[in-house]
Amino acid sequence: MNTSTPWRGLWRLSLLILALVVSLGLAQTALAQADPGREAAIAVPALDADVWRQVKNGETGPNYRDSRFDSNYNLINASGETWRQLRDRWVSPFGVIVILGMIAVIGLFYLVFGSKKLDEPRTGRKLLRWSLVIRSLHWTVASLFILLALTGLNLAYGKAIFRPLFGDGFWAAMMSGTKLIHNYLGPLFGILLVILLLRLLAHNIPRKHDLAWFAKGGGLIGKGHPDAGFANAGEKLWYWLLATAGIAVIVSGLVLDFPNYGQGRDTMQWANIIHAVGAFGLTAVALGHIYIGTLGTEASFEAMATGYVDESWAKEHHNLWYEDVKDQAVPEEQLAATRPHSRGEEPTPRSG
Repeated sequence: MNTSTPWRGLWRLSLLILALVVSLGLAQTALAQADPGREAAIAVPALDADVWRQVKNGETGPNYRDSRFDSNYNLINASGETWRQLRDRWVSPFGVIVILGMIAVIGLFYLVFGSKKLDEPRTGRKLLRWSLVIRSLHWTVASLFILLALTGLNLAYGKAIFRPLFGDGFWAAMMSGTKLIHNYLGPLFGILLVILLLRLLAHNIPRKHDLAWFAKGGGLIGKGHPDAGFANAGEKLWYWLLATAGIAVIVSGLVLDFPNYGQGRDTMQWANIIHAVGAFGLTAVALGHIYIGTLGTEASFEAMATGYVDESWAKEHHNLWYEDVKDQAVPEEQLAATRPHSRGEEPTPRSG
């Protein structure tokens, strides 16, 4: 009789139990990875009211601390929840309201007033308004602005719109490209915008007649056109929005773009809020700027497309500037023959 048989059976049973335990552990891990809720339940103990109180008061132990060097933050922190509430309850709805609201206002305005036509026929005599350098800067900054606005809106709302429509794979690839474009073009936009603002500063100093321009709604209220120099009051308002809110968006974007300069989590959270609010607001106002410069006002687009404007347009929309430069008007035929704008001469207007 072989007495080792029971021991062999016991050994096999032990191996079977061990294999069963290991397989159960692997199955549990797989389930946790498939279900974020189960993963959280396995990774950390239950978070009851006492734990949340400790987190809020900073009383938690090392298990709830950030492992980064010289950090005093909790891995579960109240400031992060405050930022999330601000973003979800206020900032994201604000973006939808101002942008869609501006689109609705522009559509209604166009239906009621239509495109603003010139009161007098064109004379065929042209005045140089924008040099080639300024136009190149403008179109580069404008193109970058549109790209950043589109990618920024995708970062803010793309998950809610495109992920359900196209699935995780498409959405993940789109977001990866979106972040790459937004993060790398942002600093370039900031540099070029500052250069453009400096070049246009002299034309955008506020004057007394700007108040009258606002009082007449840019010519929509009452009869006649309000006085305006090289830049009217509406254009100056857009300039100073870019020079204030635009700079705030640029600086906050750089804080987010380069997190390796020691800024804390609270700084990053506030930079995110400032960046989003400023960008949403500027995008909404930019829609109005685009409308006025294209469909909204006859011949306005020609100024930034060719650099030249007709005398009738200049007299009607920028009469003070026109009085300063009217002796520089060139017949359209002569301009077409000589094409002086190809050499990029600077205009010599005064701001009136």
